Amino acid sequence: MWCALTVLLSLGAVGAALFTQYVWDMQPCAWCVLQRVVFVAIALVALPGIFVRNAWMRWLGGGAMALLAIAGATAALWQHFVAAQSASCAMTLADRWMRASGLDELAPQLFAAYASCADAKVNLFGMPYEFYSLGLFALLAFVALRVMRARR
Repeated sequence: MWCALTVLLSLGAVGAALFTQYVWDMQPCAWCVLQRVVFVAIALVALPGIFVRNAWMRWLGGGAMALLAIAGATAALWQHFVAAQSASCAMTLADRWMRASGLDELAPQLFAAYASCADAKVNLFGMPYEFYSLGLFALLAFVALRVMRARR
């Protein structure tokens, strides 16, 4: 149950990001896109946990999900407190990682950055956009701990 919830929440976050990008024209920066990658990675790690009942494998998967959620939360905090304060976030860690991974060329509709961090700085319903990611990463870290403790 917890792994299925993780997959749904993670892919839902990516879907919401795509909705705001293509419907509301809120273009992502490299740090936004990096958070999408982390959400997809969390979903991919959680997916086998829906079917695997081995406690050790669930513990290992839950640990990986927790580490990814912490990495995602760190990216959201960095985006808000550091990158969004800069007029240019070109060639930051997020830019270099995305370029090295090739994901921006493989699936540009999903993983290409189209704005600088300062340009992508926006409030959604009165709250900085990246705080929604931060909150979801925190929730996913909690869920990952539940997965690690699950007996079945």
